[in-house]
Amino acid sequence: MSAYRWKSFAEDEDRPEKPRRYGVTEIRGPHYSLFNRSLLVDLFESMGQFVDGLKFSGGSHSLMPKSFIKEVTSVAHDHDVYVSTGDWAEHLLRKGPSSFREYVEDCKELGFDTIELNVGSLEITEETLLRFVRLIKSGGLRAKPHFTVKFNKSEVPKGGDRAYGACVIPEPRSSEFVEDVDLLIRRAERCLEAGADMIMIDADDVCRHADTVRADIIAKVIGRLGLEKTMFEASDAQTSEWFIKCYGPKVNLFVHHSQIMELECLRGRNLGKDHASVLSSSYFL
Repeated sequence: MSAYRWKSFAEDEDRPEKPRRYGVTEIRGPHYSLFNRSLLVDLFESMGQFVDGLKFSGGSHSLMPKSFIKEVTSVAHDHDVYVSTGDWAEHLLRKGPSSFREYVEDCKELGFDTIELNVGSLEITEETLLRFVRLIKSGGLRAKPHFTVKFNKSEVPKGGDRAYGACVIPEPRSSEFVEDVDLLIRRAERCLEAGADMIMIDADDVCRHADTVRADIIAKVIGRLGLEKTMFEASDAQTSEWFIKCYGPKVNLFVHHSQIMELECLRGRNLGKDHASVLSSSYFL
């Protein structure tokens, strides 16, 4: 505990030591920036206590030598950090019905602990999705279905001052796909019943920026699935702050690795009231 004696939690918001079932922080691995072994070692040795998972986003592991992937997963495991795949399973389905089983075995052999299933890009039936979840679990790995909530952009009010009494012409409804959130939650519930360990909710449209967060959708998802079984992507520090303020330190978040310390400060109670004050306080740590 001495590693983070500067933090404190309220009694009703206690967050356990690793391995954690809630209050999980998963970070983005190689994707937009180069991640080498030295960087990972430095990151885990300095802040590994605050990192629960590492995800190879965007199928980035498919471009790397297997020896390097095994080295990365080994380093993560040495620091009690699980390793997850990102979007990639959909590319394997083109090879035939047996390809997914082979994919699970390959992931296990490389040292992955969790396989993420991007439900939107997979474009499979619900029964096939559930079969994939069971295949992952039977292979000894954790399953994390990834859902993206889509809604009509015209439902989001636009900012800007308007003259008093001015007639405001309503925005025409866009032609993009609008998803039934209740249907999405029902599919997620079935995934959990089939053995899925966590439901990932994409930041697109729902929580990409704090000032446009769809709090109603997030509340409905958490209310039905539970805080422990849902993880949200937080694209920036303000969004992380919004989640912590609304749902406390137990909320599971997927963030960029540069946000680790700031997010952990927000989860605690001693370093400022928002992300900006955390940044200013961190200079004195």
